[in-house]
This record gives sequence, structure tokens and C-alpha cells, in this order.
Amino acid sequence: MTGPSPAFPPADLPAFLQLCAGRWMGLRSTLAGSASSDPEEGAAPLSERGEVEVTLLAAGAAGDLGGLRVNAPEGIRSTLGFDGDGGLRGAAGAIGRWQLWPDGSLELELQRHEGLVRERIWFTKPNLRLRSSVEHRADGSAAVASFCSEIRRVSAS
Repeated sequence: MTGPSPAFPPADLPAFLQLCAGRWMGLRSTLAGSASSDPEEGAAPLSERGEVEVTLLAAGAAGDLGGLRVNAPEGIRSTLGFDGDGGLRGAAGAIGRWQLWPDGSLELELQRHEGLVRERIWFTKPNLRLRSSVEHRADGSAAVASFCSEIRRVSAS
């Protein structure tokens, strides 16, 4: 991280977003649920390593708390904008809600065509970020669950 270190744990959304900025190396474990009621038909867990770069986007007009741009090496990019009223915006407009909990974790609720995604992000240290998410089908059943631990890449200087 460059510049002054943000307070830890973050007490408000701008501090949380500032703490997210950086280059992260992570390990994600994913478990896909089965569309059937037979638990034996579920897919085997999948684990993969990866890197993401998260850029802080400045706050804009009144009620705009700023945002994050996430770039993955595979060329996948996403942008999230955070509104002061708890609204969450993507590149195409309103997509969900956000809430910063008293324990310092951020919960995102994203509406998608396939259903709902709930993701929780928290820090155990300024350079160690944890994320868990559950994707729900339109009928409310769990489709995919994942857990990711990420370590911030820091320069030697």
C-alpha cells in the first residue's frame, strides 16, 4: 500500500474501499451445488490460485461514496459503485445493495439474471483479505459457494 495507512479495522465504507485497493494474490475454493435433491450428484470442490488488481474509484456527485474496479489477469473486469443509501451500481446501473457491519465486514447483495449472489468481505489484517460468497438460483436454492483468502502483494521498497 502506498501513502498513509488507513485505520484498521475500517470504520466506514470509504476506509474499507481504500483498504481493498491493491494487487491481491489469492486461493479460491468453490463448491457447486446440484440441481437435483441427491447430494451425491454435487460437483467435487475446485480450488484455484489467481491474482486480481483492485483500483479505488473516487467519490463523485452527492451520495456517491466511490467505488472499486477489479481487473483479473484473464481480462475479466468489473466495476462497483457504492451509493450513500446502500445502493450498489455496476457498469449497467443498479445491481444490488451493500452493508458495512459493526465487525468491519462488508456484505454485498447482487441481483443477477440467474438469481441472487451474497458476498461477504473482511480483513483479519490490512494485507489479508477473506471473501465468501453464495450464489442462489431463482428458486432460492444454493447453486455455488466459494471461499477466497487473498494476500496483498507488496513491493520490496
